[in-house]
Amino acid sequence: MLITREIVGGIGRITISRPAKANSLTGAMLAELTAAFDALAADPGLRAVILTGEGRVFSAGADLDEARAGLALSPEWERLSSRVASMPCLTIAALNGTAAGGALGMVLACDLRLAVPGAKIFYPVMRLGFLPQPSDPLRLRALVGPARAKMILMAGQKIPAEEALAWGLIDRLVAPQALLDEAEALAADACAADAAHGAAIKRMLE
Repeated sequence: MLITREIVGGIGRITISRPAKANSLTGAMLAELTAAFDALAADPGLRAVILTGEGRVFSAGADLDEARAGLALSPEWERLSSRVASMPCLTIAALNGTAAGGALGMVLACDLRLAVPGAKIFYPVMRLGFLPQPSDPLRLRALVGPARAKMILMAGQKIPAEEALAWGLIDRLVAPQALLDEAEALAADACAADAAHGAAIKRMLE
């Protein structure tokens, strides 16, 4: 399976599992990711979700063959990020490595973002001639401001995680071996609370 899903102790975990291809995403994988979030959202025991990848890269973005065939224009990217943004619980992107291109959309839609040192954030839409998905520039600008959003989307800069931390794009740097433990620790209060209480606080912050 290229997308795995589990829930333990109120924490759902969704993992992109295509490390041999830098976790690049096909259209089928995008649909699987959305379905995985749908399934977790329907579980009454859910209190938090951790989104991560297998291997040394979170995701290189679109699979190149499918991108050339039109995947870059697929509505599945926006459908996925909208599903992540609408989750009723705490969502944490645990970036085990670089997050690039359209894969950044679901990362921006999460509530919190952790990353390992050395990871990079970039979204090469200017160079590739594609528009970013509609919600991505808005979420990016809300996190880092318009000038830094343009550094990524218009100047095509690859932002190291250490700099992204200073910008507010990443919330915490974590050693690779501690990444998932740290994500689970951040979910501890949510796991101890009633689901409706967590959802109510999240709505107040929107």
